[in-house]
Amino acid sequence: MKTFSKQFVVLLLNLSTMACAQPQAPTTPADTKAQPASAYVVKIDNFSFSPATLTVPAGTKVTWTNHDDMAHNVVSSEQKFKSKVLDTDDSFSTTFTEPGTYQYFCGLHPKMVGKIIVEPKK
Repeated sequence: MKTFSKQFVVLLLNLSTMACAQPQAPTTPADTKAQPASAYVVKIDNFSFSPATLTVPAGTKVTWTNHDDMAHNVVSSEQKFKSKVLDTDDSFSTTFTEPGTYQYFCGLHPKMVGKIIVEPKK
């Protein structure tokens, strides 16, 4: 019969305890309105903004991150904000303090459009 070290036995006990623990439910929010402020992100990928429309409360910071192989930028149709050209994995953030609807597009690829809807704080 093999003899195991005390550290190995403790490791096995810890692993078996972890295996018996209750699995945690995924925490992916179904509705963008329920997300915490840090989770308000727009993904740029495949020549599109996702989500194309995002609803946030006033005072929220929104971050766009370019996951595409091509450079893009984020330009407000009302000239309220404009990012620099974003290479792959670059990000741009802005905070929306006033309620309203903010249309935006990619200045390099104008057919890429999106919208941020800012609701009053409750």
